[in-house]
Amino acid sequence: MSFPPVEQQLTYIKKGLAELIREEELRERLIISAKENRPLRVKAGFDPTAPDLHLGHTVLLRKMKHFQDLGHTVIFLIGDMTGLIGDPTGRNAARPPMTREEIQQNARTYQEQVFKILHPEKTEIRFNSTWFDALTFENVVRLCSKYTVARLLEREDFSTRYEQGVPIFVHELLYPLSQAFDSVALECDVEMGGTDQTFNLLVGREIQKDYGQPPQIVATVPILEGLDGIEKMSKSKGNYIGITEPPKVMFRKIMQISDDLMYRYYELLTDLQLHEIAQLKEDIRVGRKDPMEVKMALGHRIVCDFHSESDADAARDAFDREVRQGLEPADTETVELPPQVVTEKGIRVDKLVATIGLAESVTDAARKLKAGAVEINGNPQKDLLLTGAKGVLVIRLGKKWKRVKVSS
Repeated sequence: MSFPPVEQQLTYIKKGLAELIREEELRERLIISAKENRPLRVKAGFDPTAPDLHLGHTVLLRKMKHFQDLGHTVIFLIGDMTGLIGDPTGRNAARPPMTREEIQQNARTYQEQVFKILHPEKTEIRFNSTWFDALTFENVVRLCSKYTVARLLEREDFSTRYEQGVPIFVHELLYPLSQAFDSVALECDVEMGGTDQTFNLLVGREIQKDYGQPPQIVATVPILEGLDGIEKMSKSKGNYIGITEPPKVMFRKIMQISDDLMYRYYELLTDLQLHEIAQLKEDIRVGRKDPMEVKMALGHRIVCDFHSESDADAARDAFDREVRQGLEPADTETVELPPQVVTEKGIRVDKLVATIGLAESVTDAARKLKAGAVEINGNPQKDLLLTGAKGVLVIRLGKKWKRVKVSS
């Protein structure tokens, strides 16, 4: 195996990183790797606390793939044991415990999703229960003896909770040590994570030295903001884009982000170089490019990454037709006219709109009718009663559409 020149590798690895601890150590490790013809072992851990990966996770996965591109071994570590603890990073309270069954189910979906980015033949999938299940209580005690409570309380979230009198449970204090022991078990050269993981990754360096291993290099990536542009992307916050979501859904969610956040997504979720992103920004500023078109290009790129080009084309075309032009979606569902909405005088539109699921209730439907938000066959409908209807009614309320077949 031949590796690219060391400086070329360093340049590629550093692109998009938030922090590298320490660069000179990584350079030395790359030199040894080339001399010994041994790939570096690069690990990142993912606790399967939710069933799906989202774009926030892929910032890290994309950087892991860069190591693969250079010929190194990537370890996708599924924390099926640490998931029982729940990473306390950034938490102001303990996480609710998960069952083994929930964790195993989520772990299976992670395995299916990760290869949308990583090369299957260049990836080791490992589970940390492999070594933790084999540890004796004596092993755990000896591991705990290598770090002090005072140092653990230096972590910002722990110290904040301690100062505020919020309980910190003993099992939470074990999390950084458990993550560090993963690095020992896997003999990692590099561990990667988000910037919120820096403390845990540095603990890994210390614990590896205690076990007689060279300390791992720490490489962190920026945290991706969610659709709101404020909070970290998270399924629990509802501001996420799942990588298994349908192409149309993914595209529409991307189109919700602000123009400013768009450049951040270009930087962290595509291979566009920084100078190319800067040029896009300048082109928009001076009016050479339309920001909507640039954002649609971003959506197309991202959908392509997780589906296909034809899927991305269809999602873009659907957005252009349904949102920008306000035309009926090609896949609008057709339903039969519900008999309960028919009276002797005609069709009760408020009941119809509610019954076919375009409004939350009859009262909600009536309010939206009065506001002129309901269209039937392209015309605003404000009357509660529709007479003389026949054929197919195309009903629209905001971005929701339904076709209703009316018997003659």
